[in-house]
Amino acid sequence: MRVVLAEDLFLLRDGLTTLLTAHGFEVVAAVSSGPELSHALAAHRPDVAVVDVRLPPTCTDEGLQAALRARAERPGLPVLVLSQHVEQLYARELLSDGAGAVGYLLKDRVFDAEQFVDAVRNVAAGGTAMDPEVISKLLARRAEDAPVRRLSAREHDVLELMAQGRSNSAIASQLHIGESSVGKHTANIFTKLDLGPSEDDHRRVRAVLAYLDSVS
Repeated sequence: MRVVLAEDLFLLRDGLTTLLTAHGFEVVAAVSSGPELSHALAAHRPDVAVVDVRLPPTCTDEGLQAALRARAERPGLPVLVLSQHVEQLYARELLSDGAGAVGYLLKDRVFDAEQFVDAVRNVAAGGTAMDPEVISKLLARRAEDAPVRRLSAREHDVLELMAQGRSNSAIASQLHIGESSVGKHTANIFTKLDLGPSEDDHRRVRAVLAYLDSVS
């Protein structure tokens, strides 16, 4: 799996390159600025981009904007954004096209190698990987809005873990319930969020995006 990595701190960039390579990824470019990122994404057309939000030259949201421009030119380009802090506006921008294949992790999660690598793989496969703290901040706003109110407490728990990129078996383990129960809750979630069957069967991603969008 081919990866373009953008991180301006050399030690972190080098460490992430080593980590990804050790887990079977091919880092085709590791860059440190927004313009370099834009060039690398166009030149290499990677399977997934791992991008720091803040990159030179502006050190504001250069990385995110470069990734969003690339997704506009290549719809569905998988992008996992790394950020030092939760920025709700950035999370909303990333989710705004509703296409899936997106992730937003705090940089602290990078130190959990398994969680980070799983997030990269999940995003590359078209899923979502939202940091639990990001979800919590989003949930703190407009939690009273539909379709959130349609969900039961347990369905809320299941969908929150889905948003983190957890599989049904992982959700079952986390909530101490059977996988069949997770399946039933998932079916109820699809119904309550008005997500009928689709040919590409991406309802799981659509459910997460609809949920996060409704509370962001």
